Amino acid sequence: MSTTDPPRARPTVSQYQGDDSPTYADQDTGYGWVVFAGTMLAILATVNFIEGVAAVSNSTFFVANAKFVISGLNTWGWVLIVLSVFQIAAAFGVWAQIKSIRWFGVAIASVNAIIQLIAMPAYPFWSLTMFTLDILVIYGLVAHGARARSGAGLRER
Repeated sequence: MSTTDPPRARPTVSQYQGDDSPTYADQDTGYGWVVFAGTMLAILATVNFIEGVAAVSNSTFFVANAKFVISGLNTWGWVLIVLSVFQIAAAFGVWAQIKSIRWFGVAIASVNAIIQLIAMPAYPFWSLTMFTLDILVIYGLVAHGARARSGAGLRER
């Protein structure tokens, strides 16, 4: 048995080289939420349009003899049709990553959430579902809408 240690050829862990190596940044974490918000705005617009046309045409799709807070089912049908046009415009703006459009999207999702609660007597469970999706759209646009998506996910110093 020897009392001396054998010499080591190379260290097994390399030292940090400094600023010339790229570092990973967690910048586009919320980009998925923004895409989700844009997609949900488009889906909400489509469903609102279909629901609005059904309401205007006095379809038997809705609960019979429902009492509304303001006006009647026909009026809410037209409101939903007009709102769907604004929602699809906001969805395309979110997808195009126009920074100022996210506040328009938040406003449209907020208005739709309120309209869904007012129109709840016509189709209760569906209105609550649409309300929940509006809240998720608002979260996605407010919490993650201001973040710019980086191309490769790398930040260089």
